[in-house]
Amino acid sequence: MKDIGRGIRNIADFMAVAAKTAPKTRGIDHLVIKIFEKVELEALASKMSEAGDTTSRPQTFKRDAENVRKAECVVVIGVKSAALGLDCGFCGADTCSQAGDKGITCAYNSGDLGIAAGSAVSVAADMRADNRIMYTVGYTVKKYGLLGDDIRMALGIPLSATGKNIFFDRK
Repeated sequence: MKDIGRGIRNIADFMAVAAKTAPKTRGIDHLVIKIFEKVELEALASKMSEAGDTTSRPQTFKRDAENVRKAECVVVIGVKSAALGLDCGFCGADTCSQAGDKGITCAYNSGDLGIAAGSAVSVAADMRADNRIMYTVGYTVKKYGLLGDDIRMALGIPLSATGKNIFFDRK
């Protein structure tokens, strides 16, 4: 199993590369990427359960926390909120400065996060590693500042390689 763990960690590294090099609006990179490994997974899972108790979906957080506990590692991709100076109104504010004054996140930041996550999971799929994008990991990481206080949104992607996909028969 040690070799599988090393293989999964290598896949996580390639996923981080794919996320980092994914296309971004105006070519500006506001991503923060971290790989949580075994020693950090229990703490992350505990925080997920705790965070879930403050939401309307505590069971979802607890279920996902169990998946994180069983995972080999978790790739977390976050994005800082940063206006791109387009004044496009896509976020709902007329200008980027208005959005900033109102605490509105630039709509393109979420798009960049989604593209980065898609690029990362495509690597996992190509390498046949079991994975699942989890908003619950991202919510927890943001809530507790696990990627820094300036992260506006995040997604987590736990990875596993076992005889049966641990992310498949979820309740």
